[in-house]
Amino acid sequence: MSEPGFIVTKEYRRFAEFCDACRRERHIGLCYGPPGVGKTLSARRYARWEVLGPVIERHAFYADIPSHPDLAECRTVLFTPSVTTTPKRVDDELTNLRHRLHAIICEALYPDDYQTIRYADDRWIELIIVDEADRLNFPALEQLRDVYDRGAFGVILIGMPGIEKRLARYAQFYSRVGFVYQFRALSVEEMRFILTHKWREMGLTLAPDDFTDAEALAAMIRITGGNFRLVQRLCSQIARILEINALRTVTAEVVEAARENLVIGPLI
Repeated sequence: MSEPGFIVTKEYRRFAEFCDACRRERHIGLCYGPPGVGKTLSARRYARWEVLGPVIERHAFYADIPSHPDLAECRTVLFTPSVTTTPKRVDDELTNLRHRLHAIICEALYPDDYQTIRYADDRWIELIIVDEADRLNFPALEQLRDVYDRGAFGVILIGMPGIEKRLARYAQFYSRVGFVYQFRALSVEEMRFILTHKWREMGLTLAPDDFTDAEALAAMIRITGGNFRLVQRLCSQIARILEINALRTVTAEVVEAARENLVIGPLI
């Protein structure tokens, strides 16, 4: 089931294959890439967190969880540590997430077996994805390693470039890493594919053989450099300019005007 507004790219498919491998082999995996390329969005899509997350947050007690048959196949939890996350909090929050997802799956599979639903367990969990893993200090990483060693699931850490070198200094943790994946920016072909969808969202049709559209497309590819977050922000500004000026065509001038309203840092 596709989440609203999510566009499946080749990079997402590679990321999903990486997650499947960590989940299947029960390894620790490292995923790193520059900001804005879509790491968090891809993790949320893989874990179905747009649907699953609100259910977990809304129901604090297992007995309160209603049946969600559409979530019966979920096997992944997504954990985002805070800047001040302690080892105890890592343990508590991961335990809570695993047990709640277990209860949701049990409710979906066995809606009449309340004894199973109330039992604190995590046997259905196959993968934990830790986003913003750069926030974890050494004691928190050691706690995560302990959680992994005591469980029967894979773990993926998502962070910025350099996290793989930082973790290499922690021999006990790094020795458990089985896969490393570099999340790259969108290719030119993927940019064209995504921008075709964005044009459609604005009620327009992108015609690559039209010089005006081709010029606007080239300007957007040059400005964003394949950064997915920047594509989203630039398209939002373009839509605003079109609406304010009652325009029906995206030109290179419109793109440049939209770009002037954005704060664009270095694309690492």
